[in-house]
Amino acid sequence: MNTAEFLSISSMISPDKEAIIFEGKRFTYQALNERANQLAAALRDKGVGKGDAVGVMQVNCSEIAEIYFACAKLGAMFVPYSYRAKADELKVIVELSEATVLFAGSRYISLVNDLRDQLQKVNQFISLEGEADGFQEYESVLAGQPTDDITTEVEDDDTTILMFTAGTTGTPKGVMLTYGSVSSFSLTNVVPLDPDDTEKNILTVPLYHIAGLQAIIAGVYGARTIVIQRQFEPVAWMTEVANEGVQRAMMVPTMIKLLMDHEDFSKHDLSSLEVITYGAAPMPLEVIKQAIEVFPNTRFINAFGQTESAATITALQPEDHIIEGTDEEKEIKLNRLASIGRPLPGVEIRIVDEDGQEVPQGESGEIVARGDQVMKGYYKQEAETSKTIRDGWLFTGDLAYIDDEGYIFLSGRAKDLIIRGGENIAPSEIEVALETHPAVDEAAVIGIPDQEWGERIRAVIVLKSGQSTNEEDLIGFSRDLLASHKRPESVVFTKELPRNPMGKVLKRDLREEFDTPIT
Repeated sequence: MNTAEFLSISSMISPDKEAIIFEGKRFTYQALNERANQLAAALRDKGVGKGDAVGVMQVNCSEIAEIYFACAKLGAMFVPYSYRAKADELKVIVELSEATVLFAGSRYISLVNDLRDQLQKVNQFISLEGEADGFQEYESVLAGQPTDDITTEVEDDDTTILMFTAGTTGTPKGVMLTYGSVSSFSLTNVVPLDPDDTEKNILTVPLYHIAGLQAIIAGVYGARTIVIQRQFEPVAWMTEVANEGVQRAMMVPTMIKLLMDHEDFSKHDLSSLEVITYGAAPMPLEVIKQAIEVFPNTRFINAFGQTESAATITALQPEDHIIEGTDEEKEIKLNRLASIGRPLPGVEIRIVDEDGQEVPQGESGEIVARGDQVMKGYYKQEAETSKTIRDGWLFTGDLAYIDDEGYIFLSGRAKDLIIRGGENIAPSEIEVALETHPAVDEAAVIGIPDQEWGERIRAVIVLKSGQSTNEEDLIGFSRDLLASHKRPESVVFTKELPRNPMGKVLKRDLREEFDTPIT
């Protein structure tokens, strides 16, 4: 199904319902559809057709939604570039995507201009924020174009989104997400359009990330009102939620922690929030326990997925966040807060060993997934595709085990696995243990190369404000919690852990910074 139909249907059934709110601008579903049609007509006049790539480099804004649906109406590929990309990286991903049109926000104009002579295939440059030398201005491009619906016949296997993710070799990989893979998530998991529903969703995760873009697509499918924030900022977020009466939010754990730790947290009325979905990075147990307490009227969902799966593939549901029952039942519920839940409808999950064989319950292995959501492959990278998709199964690179009720517990990334003296050690188990220490705010565990053991275990620690401890204390603390071969052998302290925009700790950066051999 062409995802452009989501917008066309919502605009027909609920034309006057607000679709997007962004920095004082408010667009109804009719207006959003008409603007997407105008942009599609303009792009068609510029030679964009089915299968062509259209690139965007900009922080979150309402125009990105218009560009995506305009591309879908033409059957073109929408390619969001990370706005954190440096010149060399941007050049590589623009060339890999073979984009012929490039939209850019004002802060990226000079970066694009510096590369202009090297971007051989781009023949149209469009500024999203006013006039700029060598760029067409966005509103001028739309002006005078017809608002009539534009439709293009597509197959479920045609690519609608080309989204770049980091490659293990250093070369970015373009994930091909098809109309079938993208639409299947909404069709299977999102409540269909209700003309009387007035739910508002706040969107703060980046739109070059699959979680952000799927929030737009799913929101349009359900005809929800999407409140867009350029980038996450705690006070602005709380103000927007309170003023608009937002009911639903998608956040990463770091954002939730920043909110709760903010001195103004109690000054904002956040009682309208009914659901907070969190994901994209591991949720520390103490953080979700605190969130359940300080958001008593809010239901929580832990959503797990990756770019290659087009959306969420497992979820820890709201009922799993309600800690009630006997002491034994409460203990089970608390333990399961550390899980990523169970597979969503239409998704098959297995845990396999290095040979692709399913491991016994309770043993750790790699998560593999199968279903309509799985990507088509990596764009023009057949070798990488064949490593990741095998016999229809997506090999995620995430390690996990399953308990007796089917709940899945992450145990790290395959590439982050520490191999000490032939023993495979999952850093997350050590991190969870260390974060129970009263002085520890965050812990990240890495392997340090060692001639004798292959690797040895180092913990990188961020302390809570006003708290103190030392290496000897933390190593001693771990003795009662971890097997001897899993205990950290050295501890270093830092003010903060390096993270990507979605809150994931950058273990590679930690290994580069703290790679001094353990003596």
